[in-house]
Amino acid sequence: MSFERTGQPDWDWWGNLFPDPQRLLRDVGVGDGTRVADVCCGDGYFTLAAAEQVGDEPVYATDIDPEMLGRLERLAAERGLTTVEPIEGDARNLPELLPENVDVVLLANVLHGVPEPAALADAVRDVLASDGRFVVINWHDLPREETTVPRGDDDAPEPRGPPTELRLSSEQAEAVVDEAGFDLKSLADVPPYEYHYVSVFEEG
Repeated sequence: MSFERTGQPDWDWWGNLFPDPQRLLRDVGVGDGTRVADVCCGDGYFTLAAAEQVGDEPVYATDIDPEMLGRLERLAAERGLTTVEPIEGDARNLPELLPENVDVVLLANVLHGVPEPAALADAVRDVLASDGRFVVINWHDLPREETTVPRGDDDAPEPRGPPTELRLSSEQAEAVVDEAGFDLKSLADVPPYEYHYVSVFEEG
């Protein structure tokens, strides 16, 4: 089953939203030796950043769209990143998709479009190692016309992100993930982003 899509941003958009993805990943605990699954990874903006930080550990990149995974493979090859492992499949089947448990599951700009978010959170819980972390990055519940992002430095900002009616507040996202037995961790080490919240969860 496909999740509701709201448009895959190209890398210029990503760069304006998250200019330092390595910094964000470090802030949520990704470093040398961390096993990461980037779920619904698209063409891998965060996947590649993770692969540059985790040393020899694999970075599992799951998506239901083979075209996005193909683009990710090409980008990883261009950067000489050999630890990225693209996996095609429905994210709610994570226990069947991943060959091992992981330390961090990353879900970026996706939760608002998941038709059964509680089922996805349950799947994430089942693939996390002891003391693992579930990282949810999502748009604030602002009107779409207020979340404007330029494509490049010289371009006029344009509305980006999901339709207003699909957006979830951080409290709504927390409620969904809580149902699967997660607790919200302190975000003191995560800097604020203009249009996104970054929620880090651990098993309760």
